[in-house]
Amino acid sequence: MKISHRLHILAGLLLIVYYSGAPAIGQEKVRLSHSALETSNAVWFIAQELGFYKKHGLDSELLFIPSTTTSLTSLLAGDVNVANVSGGAVASAVLAGAQIAMVACYLNSLPYELVVNESIKTAEELKGKSIGISRLGSASDVAARALLRGLNLEPDKQVPILQVGGSSERAAAFRAGRIAGFPSPPGIVHLTKGMPFRILISTADFKQRFEFPYICAATTRDYLQKNREVVRRVIMAHIEAVHFVKTRKDESKKIMSKYARTTNENYLESAYTASAKLYDAAPLVTRPGVEVQIREAIATARKPGAQLRFEDLVDESLVRELDKSGFIDKVYKH
Repeated sequence: MKISHRLHILAGLLLIVYYSGAPAIGQEKVRLSHSALETSNAVWFIAQELGFYKKHGLDSELLFIPSTTTSLTSLLAGDVNVANVSGGAVASAVLAGAQIAMVACYLNSLPYELVVNESIKTAEELKGKSIGISRLGSASDVAARALLRGLNLEPDKQVPILQVGGSSERAAAFRAGRIAGFPSPPGIVHLTKGMPFRILISTADFKQRFEFPYICAATTRDYLQKNREVVRRVIMAHIEAVHFVKTRKDESKKIMSKYARTTNENYLESAYTASAKLYDAAPLVTRPGVEVQIREAIATARKPGAQLRFEDLVDESLVRELDKSGFIDKVYKH
């Protein structure tokens, strides 16, 4: 009877721990960061919101650190262990000597459009006017330059590029007339709240898909070597989050609405559709996108003779192991 009574007490305590959200015994602590509240970053906060990190044995703390460049600084300082990054910033950091590796990429294309004031009808009319981005070296910076070149315009020289902030800050600066336009993930234009606009060009207009390692997980080489199993579990949680986004539209949009802090249905529908379509089930890092960013980093750094290889920026061995083990197939057959 005493043993039975003790078992009941133990069971009750375990239930309290479970429902209180406290980490289970043996869970590994890990600090993670994502760099935007847009739906394209949903893999990070959906994994946190639905307990996928916890399911895979992680006691996770998810931080919001605006822009990839700031996230990389936090990663190198040891403030976070695994961070959401884009390939352009990683290439520049590795070229400068940082020991960082992208271990998975969930979105390998840059779905951006150039939103401008309705009065601007041609590329010529954009000359001399400012375009707003989040930070130099960020995905929005890469997108702005690619979109301007797509219009045969020279970034900085013909069209100044200003650091403004995240998507909502760029929309606010646009409404206030501080900038004439901004690169935007799909759907953000619906947050301009009635400001007349037009889409001057989109990466969807390019003849070939704009390959770019956009929503990726990166860590330092040292952390990966010492905590390989922790990084594996992070990727497993993200693979489950991607599957959730692809298969549970309404629930995904509800969580996206919470993090984006908007109930604008037009925005949520457009942004969800783009992300769900482009997320990769097997989050390998595509070589073409990385090689483009390597060339850009070398050109920008102006280091004659500088060289970088795909392998200097990427370690996708964990994703390949998970694919070979059948984990990804099991998630998608569930």
